[in-house]
Amino acid sequence: QVQLVESGGGLVQAGGSLRLSCAASGSILTINDMGWYRQAPGKQRELVARITFGGRPTYADSAKGRFTISRDNTKNTVYLQMNSLKPEDTAVYYCNALMLTTHRPYEDDYWGQGTQVTVSS
Repeated sequence: QVQLVESGGGLVQAGGSLRLSCAASGSILTINDMGWYRQAPGKQRELVARITFGGRPTYADSAKGRFTISRDNTKNTVYLQMNSLKPEDTAVYYCNALMLTTHRPYEDDYWGQGTQVTVSS
């Protein structure tokens, strides 16, 4: 079984910070890109940030300058440091990883269960 387990969500006031973590575990052979997506009520899931195995990040415009994505390949873990949070950042945040596992003979996207981030004004 392959799992992505997120942690670090919660309730924070506008201007505050949160750090999300996501650890991949199970029958993993390789992990390529990892990333964070979010989905607000009534909206489609959208990219927040992604990072390559080598550590090159990509950010949505809404995240640039406020969020920082990083990863620890020795721990199969990706992080999202979120600063200067705004009420519009309120959403369920999902971890994503492109992985080759023993369950499928090809790389595929795996998703975490999501963690709620709520920013109060």
